[in-house]
Amino acid sequence: MDIIFNPVVVSVILLCILCVARINVLLAIIVSAIAAGLCAKMDITTIMHTFISGMGDNSETALSYILLGAFAAAMTHTGLAPVLAKKIAGIIKGRAYILLSIITAIAIMSQNLIPVHIAFIPILIPPLLHLMNKLKIDRRAVACALAFGLKTPYIAIPAGFGLIFQGLIADNLTQNGMKVAVGDIWKSNWFLALAMLTGLLIALFITYRKPREYKDIEISADTAMEEAEDLKFNKNHYLTLFAAVVTLGVQLWTNSLPLGALVGLTVIFGTGAIDHKKMDKLMNEGIGLMGYVAFVMLVAAGFAFVLKQTGAIDSLVHACAAFMGGSRLLAATIMLAIGLFITMGIGTSFGTIPILAVLFVPICAKIGLSVPATVILMSAAAALGDAGSPASDTTLGPTAGLNADGQHNHITDTCIPTFLHYNIPLIIFAVLAVYLF
Repeated sequence: MDIIFNPVVVSVILLCILCVARINVLLAIIVSAIAAGLCAKMDITTIMHTFISGMGDNSETALSYILLGAFAAAMTHTGLAPVLAKKIAGIIKGRAYILLSIITAIAIMSQNLIPVHIAFIPILIPPLLHLMNKLKIDRRAVACALAFGLKTPYIAIPAGFGLIFQGLIADNLTQNGMKVAVGDIWKSNWFLALAMLTGLLIALFITYRKPREYKDIEISADTAMEEAEDLKFNKNHYLTLFAAVVTLGVQLWTNSLPLGALVGLTVIFGTGAIDHKKMDKLMNEGIGLMGYVAFVMLVAAGFAFVLKQTGAIDSLVHACAAFMGGSRLLAATIMLAIGLFITMGIGTSFGTIPILAVLFVPICAKIGLSVPATVILMSAAAALGDAGSPASDTTLGPTAGLNADGQHNHITDTCIPTFLHYNIPLIIFAVLAVYLF
């Protein structure tokens, strides 16, 4: 009975229940942190002080999201994305898989090379829907292509959002007793990228290969799309692309994504690609676009810190290790299930990392897993559910673009396809990693 009333168990179960019940994730995490403290007989003042103190652990991540949101807003205001959409439509020439490949490549670049995250989708995809209809492309395949491009880069490429994700993995593993460098994460996570690629190939060439009919419904064009009709790149577009390259270069050189985004914004405003008078507007849009995710990161770190301060983790680890009986298969399965459940609830793999690390590191050490195997298991558990969660950017983004004409359902056409094609391979490959690494 002790394990049932363990503060960690109580708070994590409560967090999952609240998230599944669609309670706002920020409130759910705060309430769960308070529950953990109360179960450990901490007074409310101490709980809140501990919670707020722990939030600072993810401050760099939160700042990165805010600045990248502003960078994405700047990309939108230059009109670069609509021009690219028109150019893509002009070179496809009836080849469906070429279009799917281009969309996948752009989604990948949105996470690393030009780190605008999902901001490009509602701008780039709607102008291409007419072409998709003509080619009879199943939009579930497009949703899977976009999800692959949004998710795989942060798992396996140490740049852009991948630098944030892998930095969180390294920092949280280190904070919980397993020293890992950021540069070592991708050296293990390439195995998970292979799992994602497997899911993508199955989706494109087997599951959603057959043509699918859609009505050709006219979509209202926004101002940016109307201005892109001449199909010409102008000086501001080239300056924006240059700013993106500078952003990537600075973050790789300094290993700081916030500094890279800041320099990129400086280039955009300094060269006149966007009038500096719009600076306040773009920052507000950046906060609106990415601010919520940034705050989820902060409160998740606070929650994790409260769990550690309760002192209940050690007893839970010993109990779980005894239950698992030293079985790597059972341990991996249970930990992946926990990761899937939590991420499906809160909708962000990034915010799940601090929550999982306090449990995973001691358990993995207890059953004798290697550092690479622990990294893979931790990364997979955090990433599970990102594809398939109704509250995840990985599903909300594709739906925002593909449903511009009202013919793409968020649950049946985005969430279920991405859940099946990516979570199942990730689970299989993560379990295999326990024995191979």
